[in-house]
Amino acid sequence: MAKYHWQSQNVKQSGVDDMVLLSKITEDAIVDNLKKRYLDDYIFTYIGPVLISINPFKQMPYFTDREIEMYQGAAQYENPPHIYALSDFMYRNMMIDGENQCVIISGESGAGKTVAAKYIMGYISKVSGGGSKVQHVKDIILQSNPLLEAFGNAKTVRNNNSSRFGKYFEIQFSRGGEPDGGKISNFLLEKSRGVSQNENERNFHIYYQMIEGANDRQKEALGIMTPDYYCYLNQSGTYKVDGTNDSKDFQETMEAMQVVGIPGDIQTQVLQIVAGILHLGNISFIEAGNYGQVESTDLLAFPAYLLGIDPSRLQDKLTGRKWAGKNESINVTLNQEQATYTRDALAKALYARLFDYLVEAINKAIQKPHEEFSIGVLDIYGFEIFQRNGFEQFCINFVNEKLQQIFIELTLKAEQDEYVQEGIKWTPIEYFNNKIVCDLIENKLNPPGVMSVLDDVCATMHAKGEGADGTLLQKLQSAVGTHEHFNSWNSGFVIHHYAGKVSYDIAGFCERNRDVLFPDLIELMQSSEHNFIRSLFPENINTDKKSRPTTASSKIKRQANDLVNTLMKCTPHYIRCIKPNETKRPKDWEESRARHQVEYLGLRENIRVRRAGFAYRRLFNKFLNRYAILTAETWPCWRGPEQQGVLHLLRSVNMDNDQYQMGRTKVFVKNPESLFLLEEMRERKFDTFARIIQKSWRRYIARKKYEQMREEASDILYNSKERRKNSINRNFVGDYLGLEQRPELRQFLAKRERVDFTDSVNKFDRRFKSIKRDLILTPKGIYLIGREKVKKGPEKGLIKEVLKRKLEFGSITGVSLSTRQDDFFIIHESQYDSLLESNFKTEFLSLLLKRYEDVTKRKLTISFTDRLEFRVKKEGWGGGGNRVVVFQRGQGDLSQLKPGGKTLTITVGDGLPKSSKPSRKSAPQSRGGGRSNVGSRAHQNGAPKLSRAAPNQHSNVTYSSPQKHGQPPSTAPPKLGSQRAPRVPAHNQHNPGNLDFLNVPDQGMSGKQRRRSISRQPPPAPKPQPQLQGPRCRALYQYIGQDTDEISFNADDVFNLIKEDASGWWTGRIQGKEGLFPGNYVEKI
Repeated sequence: MAKYHWQSQNVKQSGVDDMVLLSKITEDAIVDNLKKRYLDDYIFTYIGPVLISINPFKQMPYFTDREIEMYQGAAQYENPPHIYALSDFMYRNMMIDGENQCVIISGESGAGKTVAAKYIMGYISKVSGGGSKVQHVKDIILQSNPLLEAFGNAKTVRNNNSSRFGKYFEIQFSRGGEPDGGKISNFLLEKSRGVSQNENERNFHIYYQMIEGANDRQKEALGIMTPDYYCYLNQSGTYKVDGTNDSKDFQETMEAMQVVGIPGDIQTQVLQIVAGILHLGNISFIEAGNYGQVESTDLLAFPAYLLGIDPSRLQDKLTGRKWAGKNESINVTLNQEQATYTRDALAKALYARLFDYLVEAINKAIQKPHEEFSIGVLDIYGFEIFQRNGFEQFCINFVNEKLQQIFIELTLKAEQDEYVQEGIKWTPIEYFNNKIVCDLIENKLNPPGVMSVLDDVCATMHAKGEGADGTLLQKLQSAVGTHEHFNSWNSGFVIHHYAGKVSYDIAGFCERNRDVLFPDLIELMQSSEHNFIRSLFPENINTDKKSRPTTASSKIKRQANDLVNTLMKCTPHYIRCIKPNETKRPKDWEESRARHQVEYLGLRENIRVRRAGFAYRRLFNKFLNRYAILTAETWPCWRGPEQQGVLHLLRSVNMDNDQYQMGRTKVFVKNPESLFLLEEMRERKFDTFARIIQKSWRRYIARKKYEQMREEASDILYNSKERRKNSINRNFVGDYLGLEQRPELRQFLAKRERVDFTDSVNKFDRRFKSIKRDLILTPKGIYLIGREKVKKGPEKGLIKEVLKRKLEFGSITGVSLSTRQDDFFIIHESQYDSLLESNFKTEFLSLLLKRYEDVTKRKLTISFTDRLEFRVKKEGWGGGGNRVVVFQRGQGDLSQLKPGGKTLTITVGDGLPKSSKPSRKSAPQSRGGGRSNVGSRAHQNGAPKLSRAAPNQHSNVTYSSPQKHGQPPSTAPPKLGSQRAPRVPAHNQHNPGNLDFLNVPDQGMSGKQRRRSISRQPPPAPKPQPQLQGPRCRALYQYIGQDTDEISFNADDVFNLIKEDASGWWTGRIQGKEGLFPGNYVEKI
């Protein structure tokens, strides 16, 4: 059943989660379904494994840790569509199949691709394990986002945080699934933005962050003014972005540099370059006799200072150029336009090389020597159409065209081709294959593509001028003018992309494609006094370069094809992002814009192929390897033809014949649900086997651990205290109260407070009256919990747990015990002491000593003497004073108590010698868990307890009789000679409605029996035949006999009571059978 978190089960359904389930497959139906879901705040929708994501233009509430937990390990159909589901599927696929994965996030600018990439990386970081080294890698992966966004993103008219570069982030994993490395590949930074921006747009974020966020000392050192002062920022008139805090973002950027490992001095120089570029942009030129001159030489000093170069040399290189021939070189003076171009070229080169350094710094911080598994996240600039589209838009749209081609190749073409190859029955589905557009742009020959013609024109260019662009337009017309996806116009050309027609302005195409940095400028920057700046320009300008320089278009073409090859080697996953409006406002749905994106993304064809096709396909041998564990015949290996083995597995899980088809080499499964059935059954098998292994291992480890604990505990008493013969070899359990099932006791502990020991103990007051306390030992101290009746309020009369005392380790001064085989001990504390009795004192003391030493860094004092003294609590006007406990030699294994004034005399027989040590062999472990362990005390820790009340003195412990048909006591009393604890009835759950069960019976007897045992002895054993006049009892709870000498009965059964015993195990006869039963399960009538 789906676990909905942000929606309740009874809300109206918003369209369909998976559009494969649409009743009509038309563009109208798809747009209508997406609109319904978007307006109801459901931004994610599936088409089979493909995720459609709509930008909500607001923060959605379902990206918390709760959702991460919800989607981790869940099948796709269990929860609403979510990017976390796709992320989890990728991560699990990588671990299960041992194959690299990638996610291709595509969509136009402003559709939400960058945010989607962040959520994927955040999710993987949360669900993958790892130690400190892995955490360091995770931190760098997450911190790389704000750093690269600051230097690579900008506000455009379409998107306030538009990626102006492409990024493929590979997160690398160890075999255990921990992220232990990574690698970033970056593509085509839009360098031209650094020197000019369109109206209502901004330069890269880092400039505005630095101006707003730098402290006063930094501002003075960097010469920072207001943004309208800088020519590189004031062209668009836009300085602020709604919802963006540039000052806060600057602190995040600097923190990210720190996490990535960029040293402090380099961080300073990074800011110097950023500020230096701004000041460089303010150097303007005037025409003086056909030559360019710096208009104000005063403006040279500050950028030269920041970049560590000589101001006069900077002036020379901006206004002149050295032309090198074969045998000689000449100096040429530039005109105003050429000087401006040179200044901008230097600014763009500085910024681009700085950006490459940051990417490389991240890569160095997280690189690993060899690759194992990886998940790649492709976050690349979206398809975009502006009022004026230049060379950068041409390159961006080309890369998007290539990504669309991958999507078509792998989801539409490859899938259909595979069905044909495997002989699967299939009706072909038509779709637009955009390979024709990719070839138009990147073909080398016959006919040459746009990029090849562009490179040829650039190879013959000499000086800057408009002539080259005109030549390019003419050559394009003759080369591809007749192509159906190409048109020319007077200022450029039009390409019919998969996402629509885009008109490109030819101006500047050739110059930006050449992307040449003149040797003079490289030489200038190599003269910088800053090592870091010199390292950004490592070229050897003296080498004789004869090869044609690499152009921007050939570089992006190579990068795009390398990217495609990388993606093809991975198992791909897809997120198709949709931008619902141009207003950037939530709940604003522009029908025509959405429809256009649905059409060009090919969603209708995608649904049709998915609906007709198969959700899962696997090679026979891989399928057998994965699911062999499901049957005995296939495990550990199938003997026979692989195809028959696959059929055997499918039939063993009763999969319907119409749910799968057998190909020539692969099995095809139609619906995801059928696959989930296989996965679920496989998980159950592994779970069963894992539990068996874990159980055996834990049993072994626990036995070894408790043997060691028992020996360590025995050392505490060795040569100091006599031991009980039945307790010296008993196993340690730790929790004798079943605390996991006792929330009324856990309420006094912190949420994740570890529990070392729990037990029900007797606590003695100033008059030596005993009362039950639940003792809990944790790393924070000792808790003593009692019970009281509520005196007022709606719960008046109810018995509630009360924290009577908490002993901090720092306030405990010592522990005192006798030398005899009793169970008494005194905890000495700074205010007053506590006299306690516990069957499991040895186990408690060993744990107390460890915890005490851990917290206080000193050893706890333990003293052994037969005359113990303890201080009592001061109550009211009565003085506190001291009490004495004297231990004397007596008869038997049971302690006899005799109070007299301020002294309590305890007599007990001789136990095992003080030098006794436990044997290595473990005693039989009691069955069951929790409080039922107490039932085994009689055997495990010596003889059972009898009534300790002194003659002629009433016992102080009284309990209310349990109500009829209430809950049974939390345990049966200890049974003499029993080897195990009687099982607690299955219906023994805590019921807040009836709290009488909280009145814990005295050790081994019901309250009513205890009161009666004071005034008369137990009746003699009856004759074999039932006596009508003899005592009878009525069952308060059901009891199921656990041994051959026990009887069973149901609630309300009336039967003969033959013998009452102080141990709490009575003898009765029901339906002719005589046997033992716990006395606190009945009432006498």
